[in-house]
Amino acid sequence: MSLVVSKFGGTSMGNAECMLRSADVSVQQNSYVICVSATSGSTNQLIAIGQTAEQGHAEQVQKLASELIAKHQHIARDLELPADHAPLSQLFEEMLSIAKGMQLLKDCSPRALDILLSLGERTSSVLFAQAMKLALAKANVKKEVILFDARDVIATDDQFGKARPQIAKIYELAQAEIAKKYPQDQYVIVTQGYIGKSLSGHSTTLGRGGSDYSAALFAEGLDATTLEIWTDVTGIATTDPRICKEAKFIDEISFKEASEMAIFGAKVLHPATVEPAMRKNIPVFVGSSFDAHKKGTWVRKEVKDAPLMRALALRKNQSLVTLSTPEMLQTHGFLFKIFKVFNDHSVSIDAITTSEISVSVTIDGEIKSESQLVKDLKHFADVQIEGGYSLVSLIGNNINHTAGLAKKIFSAIEDINVRMICLGASKHNFCFLVDGSQGDKAIQKLHSEFIQ
Repeated sequence: MSLVVSKFGGTSMGNAECMLRSADVSVQQNSYVICVSATSGSTNQLIAIGQTAEQGHAEQVQKLASELIAKHQHIARDLELPADHAPLSQLFEEMLSIAKGMQLLKDCSPRALDILLSLGERTSSVLFAQAMKLALAKANVKKEVILFDARDVIATDDQFGKARPQIAKIYELAQAEIAKKYPQDQYVIVTQGYIGKSLSGHSTTLGRGGSDYSAALFAEGLDATTLEIWTDVTGIATTDPRICKEAKFIDEISFKEASEMAIFGAKVLHPATVEPAMRKNIPVFVGSSFDAHKKGTWVRKEVKDAPLMRALALRKNQSLVTLSTPEMLQTHGFLFKIFKVFNDHSVSIDAITTSEISVSVTIDGEIKSESQLVKDLKHFADVQIEGGYSLVSLIGNNINHTAGLAKKIFSAIEDINVRMICLGASKHNFCFLVDGSQGDKAIQKLHSEFIQ
């Protein structure tokens, strides 16, 4: 029997109509475990509540909380639940209590914020469980809906805000708490994305967009046959359609290509989603809950067609950090020292190039010259920071073994200055840095040259 794990994003949870539509899709797909995101905009609202509470603005906190409560009560009424539905009321009371504590202590620590943010998914899952009950009844499917707390399976470390899953423990818990307790021919499990629990028992989150990752971890833990990611677009496109109107949707793509796309800026999949699927060779389907009849995109280990150029991705707001010192010349250990600094500050490096006495790396987001990271790097080298760049990535197959490719790339963008090039580490990716104002133009020109 096939075992399907499905995930629905925030737009698919946007209101009662969206939830019922998503529930119908789940019934059609015979989904066993369904991970849901918070309703669209709720995570940002909860962050605002935490930040406002820390500043001690009681009236503004109450206003933000009241808006969020009213939104979910409205969805509850539309799903035939009373506005004072006990599970919802308890979550609302918990939100107000946490916000009150933050306000009194004037503290919104990462640990406290994770508890507050968990309420977004926990609330939407209560509503979606009701939508699933209505959809199953409409389809005359005799299965019981179980509202399951994801924190009972998604075990993590205690790095609040971006916790790291404990893979072996997750498998053990998924088998014990779901597979053995709830046979899939009798039950449908509704649970939450994005949230987990540290081994010490504290609520954690997996980082923004982490609901995809949660679903993939559930799929891995349950030995699923298929992982479905339902969003508001009809699959993975050759580039962002908002940048290039000629973008096309891809029928199928390999795990490695999809991973490169996600890491280097494509928004359809969370970058970590592919890892659990790859480990268990679980095919991933990406489709739209708003147009479920459209064919979407399959992500698989092996694909029939492996073109030289599959897609283009763009990461905006990139910083270039260049470290220079004569001590780097013909000495060992320099790169180890600087990478350790980045590691100690939990800062990820995307692309890197080196010369005899310099090394340049790209970082996602803005790096301030007065930050502790920069101060620590200055112990080893002169540090230059440049901001406002975009990282352009060409994703495909055998890129680093194709003669003449670089000439075609740079001829297509001959009027755009390239600040840094990274090639050779992967046969699936060629990336380079351009001024942020030139990123969209570079994507459009390259898409015209290689894909249209």
